[in-house]
Amino acid sequence: MKILDRYILFSFIKIFVSTLTLLMFIFVLQSLWLYINELAGKGLGINIILKFLFFVSPKLIPLVLPLSVLLASIMTFGNFAENYEFAAMKSSGISLQRAMGSLIIFIFFTGIGAFYFSNTVIPKAELKFFNLRRNLAKLQPALAIEEGIFNDIGEKINIKVDDKYGDNDEFLTNITIHEKSPDGTNRIVLRAKSGELKSSKKSDVLQLVLFEGNRYEDVNPKKRKEREKLPHAKVNFDQYIMNIDISNFNDVDLEQQDYKTFYRMLSVSDLSAKKDTLTEEYTKKVELFGDNILKRTGIVSLKDNVVKTDDEGNTKVSKDKKIIANPQTPDLDSVVHSLKDYKTVMILDQAINNTKNSLSIVQGKEKELFNSDKLINLHITQYHNKFALGVSCIILFFVGAPLGAIIRKGGMGLPMVLAIIIFLAYHFIGIFGNKSAEDGTLHPIIGSWLSTMIMLPFSIILTRKATADRGLFNPDSITLPIKNFFEKIAGIKKKKTQ
Repeated sequence: MKILDRYILFSFIKIFVSTLTLLMFIFVLQSLWLYINELAGKGLGINIILKFLFFVSPKLIPLVLPLSVLLASIMTFGNFAENYEFAAMKSSGISLQRAMGSLIIFIFFTGIGAFYFSNTVIPKAELKFFNLRRNLAKLQPALAIEEGIFNDIGEKINIKVDDKYGDNDEFLTNITIHEKSPDGTNRIVLRAKSGELKSSKKSDVLQLVLFEGNRYEDVNPKKRKEREKLPHAKVNFDQYIMNIDISNFNDVDLEQQDYKTFYRMLSVSDLSAKKDTLTEEYTKKVELFGDNILKRTGIVSLKDNVVKTDDEGNTKVSKDKKIIANPQTPDLDSVVHSLKDYKTVMILDQAINNTKNSLSIVQGKEKELFNSDKLINLHITQYHNKFALGVSCIILFFVGAPLGAIIRKGGMGLPMVLAIIIFLAYHFIGIFGNKSAEDGTLHPIIGSWLSTMIMLPFSIILTRKATADRGLFNPDSITLPIKNFFEKIAGIKKKKTQ
């Protein structure tokens, strides 16, 4: 490696490592602030907190690494141009592409490393992080209760609340509780306007005090006739105290790993296999649903129920007095004309009812099929995001390096502003693509590569401008045509006056 290549490479690496470290520190602190409610007030040791931050760090790499490459490339080549080092290189016959040679090799291997990191390290860290968060939530039951959904507390309680508030989220509003009865069935339901959680770190019992509510319990009599009446008991209360065994909450193994199939925890090969499995299940589900809807319409049995008639309209029968069915399903008009008026009305009414029922079933099934399709799209998007990360590092380098050479500014001022603006555009386009791919608005492959594909032509244009030593924006390209236009008009008027 020549001295110049080493100088350019080490200048870039020094800035790249510094920006990467600084940005990682900032984003880790932001993550700590984001998850502070899950860590505070649980008596956790410093080793658990450090482990939490260590597991959250790898998932920040897809955000930090492209920004670091972009910022480092703008700053490095901006410094070279500002200090006239590029002018010295060009006077020696060294072009921009030649100066970028060692960095292109470095960025190429950085892209490969980014893919490997995204495919191996991030899924493992995501698995550890997800399970650690889940286990930490068990250390404080109030944090294990998420608003708006049912949550399991203890072995017999399933609770949903609309809102939590208080210093430790101990006060609850609009509470619904399903309590298992001794026979294992959910026959007991409690509704309350508000409630309060009272617990002690040394106690294995959580006290839940409910205010202004009702307790409902289905009664299961032994006699069948009494069961048909669906009897139940209802009790009103101003205050109701429940003692919940939470011994399993206080005895938590923070190394326990239960969830292993979340799409962010899968490698490329696992994502491909899971996607094929989900697609096959989705296809079978759609086919089965289509067959069920077809059978509900009665079209399948229509052939057996519509009889064949002769030219005079008489029903044809065989020698054993059985009606001969039409071997082919006739059209709707022939079916209606072959029936009497009252039968026609009955069949049309039944068809309308069947259509309404089928429509309601389709509408109910639509959300389930949409969620299944959304899950497939998430796996496809995650699959391609792993490849897009490495490619985006390469493309953003070819955006930042020529841009730094064009603006001729180094340091943390203008380069930082330009890098943030470009990266925000890249990042928000990527979010838009992923969200659009998630709900099927865009194809998942296009959604994953959208931001990278948009940045590609900019990298080509900027590289060509920097190679030709042209500015980022040439005002003469706008002013000169206007100036020439007015000069021509002035010349024409001058000739007329002569």
